Parts: sequence; structure tokens; C-alpha cells
Amino acid sequence: MKRRKKRIPAQWSVVATAHTQRGLREAASLRPGNGVDLVEVRLDCLAPAVSRLRAAIQKIRLPVILTARHPKEGGSRGMGDAGRAALLESLLPLAAYIDVELRSMKPLAAVIAQAKRSGVRTILSFHDFSGTPGAARLRAKSALGLQHGASIVKIATTLRGPGDLAALIDLQSKSGKLAAMGMGPLGKVSRLVLPLAGARLVYGYLDRPQVDGQWPAQMIADLLSELAQ
Repeated sequence: MKRRKKRIPAQWSVVATAHTQRGLREAASLRPGNGVDLVEVRLDCLAPAVSRLRAAIQKIRLPVILTARHPKEGGSRGMGDAGRAALLESLLPLAAYIDVELRSMKPLAAVIAQAKRSGVRTILSFHDFSGTPGAARLRAKSALGLQHGASIVKIATTLRGPGDLAALIDLQSKSGKLAAMGMGPLGKVSRLVLPLAGARLVYGYLDRPQVDGQWPAQMIADLLSELAQ
């Protein structure tokens, strides 16, 4: 008798990032149940009039993550804390999550508190575009996010070799509220492996990649579905 292959429980959510006007339009065409679970709207990359952003986001049928990224962690347009806070606050009613960097917890504390009062969950994130920190620093970043009440802690680092990927796998295996992911040449590999190791979120792009190592959102959803069978 042929044994049935055991399925891997799919505990991850696939996030499609909209960081261009075209991507924002494509986000509106996504339908629930087709593999992509969330849309991240990168307010720092888009930043037109708030009324236009609001109208575009209201057309998205999937739950939305609002992100206004810090310039030192990949943010565009050099937006300061006050501008980022104002954008997030004005669009908060449309969000399921907000994403705030660990470095921005203090300057954006009022936004985080308002999100909590409104039932909007918080992703606290850390990005390293030069490499992957040592294990102790990675653990400290993860612990800091959890200590401050993050629904999910996102850790994104640049993978310089297999050892860096192994470090993220080890980190991921120790936390159920973590979303670890890699960037760079091994980024695509990491975004297949880490969700299977427990990463809560995996990010893909809509019209074009934002960082090296991303898959198209629908493709990564399909690949992970295949791997989980």
C-alpha cells in the first residue's frame, strides 16, 4: 500500500508588497483564497496625497499592512519621524497591521499605542542590508520586539553565504512569532526554507522586486503550497 505523504502545516501568510503606483493598482485585483494573504502598502515609496492613498487602499480586498519605512532601513524619500507618523495615523483605520522598525519604537510610540487601541496589530522589524549579525544580536532583536508586544517580529538580513541562512533558520526555529527572511543572492532560497521552519510571513512583489531575493508574490505562494504537500 502506498503511504500518504504527510503535509506540512501552512502557518505562514504570503504578503504582496505594493511599493509603486502600478503595484498598488495590481493589489486591488488580488482576491482572497488565491494564495496571497496580505498586501503591504509602502507609504514611504508612494506618498502621494493622503486622499489618493486612502482611495487606492480602500480598493484592496485583502488585509493591509501599512509601512512607512525608516530611511536607514530601506525607506524611500528620506521621510522623517513626524511625516511617517502622520501618514500611518491618517490611514490607520484601513490597516490590519502596521510595521514599525525596532529603532522607531520610541519616536512612533503614539502611533503604536493608537494602533493597539484600535485593534490593529503591530509588526516590529529589523533590517540589515550589509550582512547578518551574530546569533546573540539576532536573538536580542527578536526578544526586544516580543518584549514590546509585537504580534510578529520581522528580521530581514543580507545573506553572505550558507552560514547566514543557517543562522536565520536556527533563530526562526526558536520563536513562533518571528518572520525571518533573507536578502541577496540566497534570498530566494531563504524565502522557501524559512516559512517551512515556522516564519509567519513571507514577502513577494507585485510589479517588480523591491530588494534582491524576492519572488513574485503569486509564485512564492504557489511554490510554498507545493512544498507543503
